[in-house]
Amino acid sequence: MSKLSVLIVSLGCNKNLVDSEVMAGILAEKGYRLVSTPKEADIAIINTCGFIESAKQESVDTILDVIDCSQSGRKPSVIVVAGCLSQRYADELLHELPQINAVVGTGEFARIDEILDRVLSGERVKAVGQPRYLYDHSTPRLLSTPSHYAYLKIADGCNNRCSYCAIPSIRGEMRSRKIESVVLEAKQLAAAGCKELIVVAQDTTAYGLDLYGRPALAELLRSVSTVEGIEWIRVLYTYPSRITDDLLQVIADEPKVVRYLDIPIQHVSKRILSMMNRPGDRASLSKTLDRIRAAIPGVTLRTSLIVGFPGETEQEFSELLEFVAEQEIDRVGVFVYSQEEGTPAAAMPDQIPEELKQERYARIMELQQRISRKKMMHRVGKVERVIIDGVSDESPLITVARSEGEAPEVDGAIYIGNAHPPAGSFVNVTITDASDYDLVGEVVE
Repeated sequence: MSKLSVLIVSLGCNKNLVDSEVMAGILAEKGYRLVSTPKEADIAIINTCGFIESAKQESVDTILDVIDCSQSGRKPSVIVVAGCLSQRYADELLHELPQINAVVGTGEFARIDEILDRVLSGERVKAVGQPRYLYDHSTPRLLSTPSHYAYLKIADGCNNRCSYCAIPSIRGEMRSRKIESVVLEAKQLAAAGCKELIVVAQDTTAYGLDLYGRPALAELLRSVSTVEGIEWIRVLYTYPSRITDDLLQVIADEPKVVRYLDIPIQHVSKRILSMMNRPGDRASLSKTLDRIRAAIPGVTLRTSLIVGFPGETEQEFSELLEFVAEQEIDRVGVFVYSQEEGTPAAAMPDQIPEELKQERYARIMELQQRISRKKMMHRVGKVERVIIDGVSDESPLITVARSEGEAPEVDGAIYIGNAHPPAGSFVNVTITDASDYDLVGEVVE
C-alpha cells in the first residue's frame, strides 16, 4: 500500500478543504503517498462542491478531466468522487459514469482508508448516509494551505433552512465541536507553525447552540486567543441576527482577533428575506452594521448578496442597490440565484430569467467596484501591519501580503516589491498605490 499514490482535488469552500485535509491525513498515516497531479496518481479523489449550479458544473468537469486522463492510458486507475455532489447525486454519478469506483458522502470521508481497501479488492462502493460525523483534535489532518495559516472548522451542518439552500440536506444538522477540542487543535496548528487561524462553519454564530444551549462563539474565541504562537484569529460566516454584544466585545478587545467580520446578508427587502426564510429587513440590517462599526472602530466588513431570487422586482433590486451605495461595505460577494432542486425556492413561481439575473449582477458589481476603489485609495499613505503570504505566482520579484482587512482567497492582497520577507512573518508596510481590489506597498523599518 505504501507504494500507492493518491491525488486529492478539493473543490468549493474552505470547509470542504478541511475535509480534504482530514482525508489526506488519514491516508498519509496509512502509508499512501500524496501527489499533486493525475499523471502521478494511482488513485484520484475529487472532493466536490454541490452548492450551486456553477459549482456542480465545475465538479462534473473535473471528474470528466480525471476520467479522460485515466482512459487515455495514463493514471489514475481508481477514481473516487467525494463530498457534496456525492451526497446529493450518488446514484446518478454511479449510473452515468461507470468509470467511478466509489462515491463518498459528506459524513463518510473519515472512512476513506476503509473505502479504498474495499475498492482495491474489486468492490464498487457507495458510502453515503445521513451526515453525522465531526472531526476533532485527534483526527489526522494534513494541511494544504501555506503553513502560516489554517482553517479551523468549529462545526458542521446547518439548521437555518434558508429556502434557496441545499446545505442542510447535504451536510445534515448542525454539530458543534467542544471548545476543548478546538483549543487543542489550535495548539497543534500553532506548534506546526500556524500564525493565523480562520474560524469557519456553515454559521459560526450558531456555534455551541447544540452543545451548550447557547451561542458560544465569543467564549470559544477567548479560549483560542490564549494559544501561544497564534497571532491572528479571523471569523467567517456569521449570521446577522446572531451578532451578539459579547461577540463584538471580543473582537474589539482581544488583540489576536482581527477587526474583520464576514456577515452574509443576502438581501435587504423584507419580502425577499421572508421568502428566503431569513429574518430582518433593510432597517434592522442597517442597525446591525451600525452596531458593529460603533463597537469595533476600523472594522473591515464583508458580506454576500443574492440577486435574481424568485419574484425579485426591479424596485426590490433597487432597494438592494441603494443599501450597497449607502452602507459602502468593504467587501461584497454577489451570487446569481441558482435554482437548486429540492429546495423550497426552486418551486417558487416567478423565477427570474437568466439574462435579467446577469444584468442585475453586473449592475451591482459595477457599483461595488467603485466603492471598493474609493476605499482602497483611502488607504494610500497609511502604514499597515501585514502577514506575508509568500512570493507571487506571477513574478518572483513580487511578494504577496495581507492586512487584517484581507482574508485569504476571497479578498484582494497587498503586493510588495522593495523587500521579500519570509512567508508567515509580520511586517509594517506603507501603502503606496491602489487598484479596484488590490494594494501596492513598501516594507518600512
